Amino acid sequence: MLTSLTGLDHLVVAVRDLDAAAAAWAALGFTLSPRGLHSAHIGSANYTMMFGEDYLELLGVVAPTPHNQALRDFVARREGLDRAAFTTTDAAAGVSALRARGVDAIGPVDFGRPVPLPDGSETEARFTVFRWPPTQRVGGLGIFACQHHTRDAVWVPSLQAHPNGVTRIRRVLVATDDPVAAAAGLADAIEGGVRTDGAFRVVDTGPGRGSIGFAPRAAIATLAGCAEDALPREGGAAMVLGSTRPRPPGFATGVAVIFEPA
Repeated sequence: MLTSLTGLDHLVVAVRDLDAAAAAWAALGFTLSPRGLHSAHIGSANYTMMFGEDYLELLGVVAPTPHNQALRDFVARREGLDRAAFTTTDAAAGVSALRARGVDAIGPVDFGRPVPLPDGSETEARFTVFRWPPTQRVGGLGIFACQHHTRDAVWVPSLQAHPNGVTRIRRVLVATDDPVAAAAGLADAIEGGVRTDGAFRVVDTGPGRGSIGFAPRAAIATLAGCAEDALPREGGAAMVLGSTRPRPPGFATGVAVIFEPA
């Protein structure tokens, strides 16, 4: 793996209406954090669904800024799974490692957001991120890395208990007509490897962390039990989540959600 990366950190679901999206995901049995507002230069707000070592993020624009141009471009086309983040222990070192390979990494960028706590108090979550350039989207999925400076402000225990029993992300499913090339592109970006699992080309991201699988959308639709045209032909299409109470697949804001035993 690339210097400082430890595995899949979270998935970003880009949405047009944050509050409506939060209601749709709550209906699938998730506990959502209070709505968070990012630093003014980022210009976005979010809801999160926290698990053991990873999480889901619903992300929407609240004010146009240069930093959220890519997010605005994405939701102009569709809602859905826009990006995958990897945990980095040192964002600056990650940027240096990429630039040493000739990759025009974007960042590091520092930002934060206030976090209301269950006891009524408030703290601040702080992050540093870097991104691979837009030309290195893999199968239509954007990739970036996130360094958490205040993990206790994000992984709040009361927000990690979900009625649907989800405890982790097992796999991200990316639809593409060329899974071989897409998986190879991701493996090159993070200095990982590729393996085959049925119709999927899979890149593992780290011990105990979720993997990323690439396949034509027909294969993903079959797994998710949904119509093929409900999913994008290219891009993040579905997620497989580990649950102590597996249930039939669901669908929210353009994303198929598959529940498997944790």
